[in-house]
Amino acid sequence: MHDELTRNHEGHVTRLTLNRPQKANALSASLVEALLDAVEYAYGDGTRLLILEGVGPHFCAGFDFTDYHSATDGELAVRFIRIESVLQALYHAPFETMALAHGRIFGAGADLVASCSMRIATPEASFRMPGLRFGVVLGTRRLAQRIGADHARDILAASRTFGAEEARQIGFLTGVAPQPGWADLVKQARARCQLLNPAAAAALHRQTLQDTRADDMAALAHSVSAPGLKERIRQFREHS
Repeated sequence: MHDELTRNHEGHVTRLTLNRPQKANALSASLVEALLDAVEYAYGDGTRLLILEGVGPHFCAGFDFTDYHSATDGELAVRFIRIESVLQALYHAPFETMALAHGRIFGAGADLVASCSMRIATPEASFRMPGLRFGVVLGTRRLAQRIGADHARDILAASRTFGAEEARQIGFLTGVAPQPGWADLVKQARARCQLLNPAAAAALHRQTLQDTRADDMAALAHSVSAPGLKERIRQFREHS
């Protein structure tokens, strides 16, 4: 496993830890590939609960824009598409997924949280999802499915920051707890994921989640293939 991501598998629980604290766990191309490999591996290794967390002061700062200016539009587009692949793998996993978030969570980092079935954050955590400011349609339908179309439009149209308590009230989070309380929540989740056998758990996920993977990927691909992606990112970063 790449050093940017650590994986610990114990019993039926897989714990994935984002390990780029110097970059606020921003999603480099290599970290995205490590995440995708780890989540897909969990599909076949007996995992019933996958926990996603990050080291350092922030859970995840989203897309890593370091050196974006040296990439082509096509290279940037592929990176967003690979992030969507990770989000889909989490959202449609045949087992429980649990995000433990803290600090300032930005962009695709917030999408990682939204893609998990159990979504816990510290009381001081905050979220912002500004992708539409530079024309990238990433996770929009999943967000609307989580919190409703009206709340999604309100948040995304202004790319506004929202805090943990609001996130809990609108259904973006399933719980708010300080980090010392996370161990008890993980213990409860471990017990819960044993109540159904793997086949029944997978069936439950299939029947309670709308499968829009093809449409979501198509919408993203359309948005990132529009000419000038790098320039749109540059303008966003200069004026945000």
